[in-house]
Amino acid sequence: MPVEWFIRAPVGLLPVVIFLFVLVWMDSYKLVSLKRVLAVIAVGGLTAFAAMYVNGWLLDLLDIDLARFSRYVSPISEEVLKALVIVYLFRSHRIGFLVDAAIMGFAVGAGFALVENVFYLQAFGTASLGVWIVRGFGTAIMHGGVTAIFAILSQTLTERQMKINPLYYLPGLAVAAFLHSIYNHFLVAPVLQAVGTLIVLPPLLGLVFQRSAAALHRWLEIDFDADARLIAMITSGEFSDSRIGRFLDDLRSKFEGPVVADMLCYLRVYTELAIRAKAALMARENGLELPVGERTREKFEELRFLEQSIGKTGCLAMKPFLLLERKDLWQMQVIGRR
Repeated sequence: MPVEWFIRAPVGLLPVVIFLFVLVWMDSYKLVSLKRVLAVIAVGGLTAFAAMYVNGWLLDLLDIDLARFSRYVSPISEEVLKALVIVYLFRSHRIGFLVDAAIMGFAVGAGFALVENVFYLQAFGTASLGVWIVRGFGTAIMHGGVTAIFAILSQTLTERQMKINPLYYLPGLAVAAFLHSIYNHFLVAPVLQAVGTLIVLPPLLGLVFQRSAAALHRWLEIDFDADARLIAMITSGEFSDSRIGRFLDDLRSKFEGPVVADMLCYLRVYTELAIRAKAALMARENGLELPVGERTREKFEELRFLEQSIGKTGCLAMKPFLLLERKDLWQMQVIGRR
């Protein structure tokens, strides 16, 4: 392996990794663990392998020259593959705010870019240092950036949805593929494109982080107080006169008494865990990390037992008074449910 390879490899591989971990460091709430970031990078790398096969098949199928393919076809196929990872993270409630959407999106793109650049290093390792500056500071950052933009736009459109219509993902996908295609057109010199990416992307993500941190702070304050009031009502005689108490009383005509009692227990345990998750986030904002204790793990076990006891029909019946949004399920990720 030539000595030049050891100079070109860091230039091609390190910038996107450094950029990603700066994003993780900027997140004052530490919404995404390092372990999860590394896992998402690995999955992003797998999408690059998938793209090699998909793009090869499409290139043979469409029978067009490589330049047109890289401008109009591969941006779509590659962004779809990367988007599928983000869609899974949304559907499994692992993304709750714009900050973690941006980090997860960039991590997928970073994994994709790392594998792609390793492949190029093996094939074109003797290319000039300028090529690797463009690939490391331009193309790799572009891959992370456009997937982050997809995740941010999708989060913005779906944050209040529990059942997400796939159409809500299309605007973000269209923007990501369009920006990727524009980049591949090389309308200006590649070095200028790399510089432009580095000039535009950091302020954009900085604004996203600022807005998301403010929204998360407001949500914590409002929901923490609401959860605390609900616990106080459950443990006092006021609950039966509340809207939720009357709703549970109406369910007695549809479910057996023990099931309704389990529904009340479920509401109490879920709310206690929600308070615990919000307290953990508030502690992180102030530089502290609250460990997940045995009592919290027991609460999760109790919650799962109650879900089985209530059954699917009972869980569906509870939805009107739980008033869940995706971030309400996401908060459980904060204290290690999965």
